[in-house]
Amino acid sequence: MATAQKPVASGQGAASKEPNLSDRVYETVLSKIMDGEFPVGSKLPTEHALCEQFGVSRPVLRQALKQLREDDVIVSRQGSGSFVRRRPETGVLDFAPVGSIADIQRTFEFRSAIEGEAAYLAATRRSEAQLAKMKAILAELDDIVAKGDLGVDSDEAFHAVICEASDNPYFSTARMSMKANIITGLNLTRNLSLTKPQERMQLVQAEHYAIYDAMERMDADGARRAMRLHIDNARRRVFEGG
Repeated sequence: MATAQKPVASGQGAASKEPNLSDRVYETVLSKIMDGEFPVGSKLPTEHALCEQFGVSRPVLRQALKQLREDDVIVSRQGSGSFVRRRPETGVLDFAPVGSIADIQRTFEFRSAIEGEAAYLAATRRSEAQLAKMKAILAELDDIVAKGDLGVDSDEAFHAVICEASDNPYFSTARMSMKANIITGLNLTRNLSLTKPQERMQLVQAEHYAIYDAMERMDADGARRAMRLHIDNARRRVFEGG
C-alpha cells in the first residue's frame, strides 16, 4: 500500500485561513477527547472551568461547543452539562493541518449544498462527452483503490466535471473559490480511508458510482440525493472513531 500523504503545506493548496478563537478552542477540546483526557461518556468540565482553562469568553466557548455538538462529538443534556459522545480517530490530527478541522467541516457543508444542486442540473444537462469523462475518471479511481493509492486528484476531477456539466459556470466558480479547502478535506478523508480495510475505500467508490448511475439515467433528484449523501457521509467519516 502506498504511504499516506499528508496535506500539502499552506500556499500550495491547503487551507491557509487563520483559525478564529472559537475554532482553536474547538480543536483543543477535540484533541483532549482524542487523547482520552475527556473519555467517552464523561462529563466535560463546566463552562466556567473551561473558560478559565482556555482563557476565553463564554460566547467563544459556546460557539466551539456548538460545533462539537453538530459534529456529534458531544451531547448536551439540559440541566446536566455536556458529555462526550464519541472519540474521533487520532488520525484526524495526523492528516489535517493544525487549526483546519473546523474549517474542513464547514467546507463539507458548503459542498453538500453547492454540489448537490450542481448534480441535479448536470443530470439532465450533461453531454455524452462529459458522461464519458466521468466514467473514465471512475475507471482511474477503480485502479487507484485496487492499488491502495490515495487518488485525491482523480476524486477532485470527478466532482469538478459534474459542476462543469451543470452548464452553469457559477457552480464551478463557487467551487473553485474553495478548492484549497476541498483538497485539504479530500486529503483527510482519503488518508483516513487508507488506514482502514479496503472495504472503506470501496464504499466511497460505490458512492461515486451511485452519482454516476443517476447521471447516466438523467435522474436529477437521484443525482442530488446521491451527491449529498456522498459528501455528508464523507463528513461523518471524519469523526467515525469509536
